[in-house]
Formats: sequence, C-alpha cells, structure tokens
Amino acid sequence: MISNEHVTKVYKMGEVDLTVIKDLNLEIKHGEFVAIVGPSGSGKSTVLNLLGCLDKPSDGKVIIDGVDVTKLDTTALANFRGENIGFIFQSFNLIPVLSVYENIEYPLIMIQNLPKEERNRRIMQLLKDVDMLDQKDKFPDQLSGGQRQRVAIARALVTKPKIVFADEPTANLDTETSNQIITLMRNIQREFNTTFIFATHDEKIVTAVDRIITIVDGVITDDRRITS
Repeated sequence: MISNEHVTKVYKMGEVDLTVIKDLNLEIKHGEFVAIVGPSGSGKSTVLNLLGCLDKPSDGKVIIDGVDVTKLDTTALANFRGENIGFIFQSFNLIPVLSVYENIEYPLIMIQNLPKEERNRRIMQLLKDVDMLDQKDKFPDQLSGGQRQRVAIARALVTKPKIVFADEPTANLDTETSNQIITLMRNIQREFNTTFIFATHDEKIVTAVDRIITIVDGVITDDRRITS
C-alpha cells in the first residue's frame, strides 16, 4: 500500500538546512493498524505528512498504491489525496459554521462532487456508525470533545479512503472517550480493511495497534509487529 524509498526531508531555517527525516525506508501493507511513536521533535508528524501527501520529500520517493506521488503536480496530488486518503487531526479541524451533517458532507462536495442522494446515503450510514445520528444538526461548539472526534472520523471516512492518517487523535480526550474512539477505529479497520496510521504519544493507542514504528531524530530506530 505504501512504500518509502530513501526519503529525506530538509527545511530551510534562514541560512541553515534542518534535516528532519533522514533516508527513510518504510513499507506499510493494506489494512495495517500502525502507530508511529517517538519523542517530541523526532519527526513522526513530518513522516505522517509525507505519507499522507500533505508535504513532499526533499529527496526520495513516496509510492502509494503503486503511484509515485512525488511526481504528481499540485492538482493531481490533491485529487489523489481526496480519492485515497482521510485525515483525523488532534484539533478536529471541523468548520464551526457548518453542522455535523454538513462537516461530513464537505469533502464529498469539494473533492468527489457526488450526487446528493449518494452523499446523503453515505453520511447517514456513517452518522449511525459513529453513534452521532441524533446530533447531525448540531454545530461543533455544541459538542463534547469525544463527539467532535467522532464527527472528524466520519468526515475522514466518508470518501471511502484506502488509508486514514491520524495525528494524535486522542490527545484532547479523556480516558474513557479515548478508548471508545480507538475501539471505533479498530472496528472500522476490521470491517473495511482500512489502513490506519497514527502519530501518537498515547499509550492506549500503542497497546491497541498491530505494529509500532519508533522514530528518533528523523531515523527509524525500531519497527516491530505485535503478536496477539
């Protein structure tokens, strides 16, 4: 599903080049449930952005589902991302002036331009899946943190992505809500064989995944699969 070949990411800080990711080689298979861990500043969020086509490497290749996305121009990359990738962010990134229903609908209009009937079918099913059907007309500021994260998950899944990237998705949630969210994402992964990749510090996620990739100073220091 995902293959990185000798990926390096360098940021210019004035006259200084800061190498954040160094010669990264990584493969992730379809349907994996993976955590990328490491100390703050280790580069795990940068890896997530590179894998998720939100950023381009300074050198090397990122290949997703057989497509070398590093060769795509801005428009083609946006289209590829919209068709194949979903994102769940720590801060939810919901649009405050849109209702729950409209927030989930947004990528279907802006990215996939689906007919109204198909949009409604997908949205109502996902609202049911994330147990937010009775909240569909509310606005983000009327919801709890856990409810907003459920909406964010539904929005990430509504385009039927092959891969979902989640950057610290439980950081702002209490323990009970975090466990509910992790269970929800695990159930979705098992039902639809969706690939989930987390950048996280949360031990609750780390203990729930099938594979843990550790990054320190932009280098993979450990990559292990968890056997049940």
